[in-house]
Amino acid sequence: MTEGARARMNAEPGQGGDPVGTSRPGAGSIVFEARGLTKTYRMGEVRIEALRGVDLTLYEGELVVMLGASGSGKSTLLNIMGGLDTATSGTVCYRGQDLTRASQAALTAFRRDHVGFVFQFYNLIASLTARENVEIVTDISPHPMPAERALELVGLADRMDHFPSQMSGGEQQRVAIARAIAKQPAVLLCDEPTGALDSRTGIRVLEALEQINRELRTTVAIITHNAMIGEMADRVVRLRDGLVESVMDNAHRRTASEMSW
Repeated sequence: MTEGARARMNAEPGQGGDPVGTSRPGAGSIVFEARGLTKTYRMGEVRIEALRGVDLTLYEGELVVMLGASGSGKSTLLNIMGGLDTATSGTVCYRGQDLTRASQAALTAFRRDHVGFVFQFYNLIASLTARENVEIVTDISPHPMPAERALELVGLADRMDHFPSQMSGGEQQRVAIARAIAKQPAVLLCDEPTGALDSRTGIRVLEALEQINRELRTTVAIITHNAMIGEMADRVVRLRDGLVESVMDNAHRRTASEMSW
């Protein structure tokens, strides 16, 4: 990142599941493996069971959509897999590494080196251009791709030097995706990435995620309440009341461009 970019940034105000195994037909090796995963929150004297014994496996190179209503536990599950939250009990392993027993330092290194995050809100720095927002990640990653290449992958080659205020919501979300993939993570975890977008713009964002999954072989997990998005997945995981209700393989994935809602 340039010195000018750093200066502007600093001035910014401010129970189903999968069988245990090493692979599944047509898929790569195991990336994530959750077993008996629970998460309990306490609000005063109220005890909330966000996850109640989840078993789930994610595989290398697949695109998974996790469906569920608000409160089903899907965001909690995603956050635990990404090392943003910790489980109350059970285990979740990333390529054999038990994240439930990892130190905070180890979880920080895991998030930095292996996982990209995309959220409903873009979290871009308003005083930085698209290129500079992406370079924030490439500056701290061990094996980054050039920011220009990441923006090219999401269809923003001609918008690299624009600021967030000069971009549409869909373009800003694609900058956020470029930022997430620029460190070349093995896994991309997306929490309602189209939740703040209209159908047409949301589909353009899904096309970017689809391209990343196909070209980079990145494992992509998308959580959403929109059942239509499940049609573009290799597998659809449905969560309800803190449990995996079902896991369904899609025999034929639809492309994002074929969808509307």
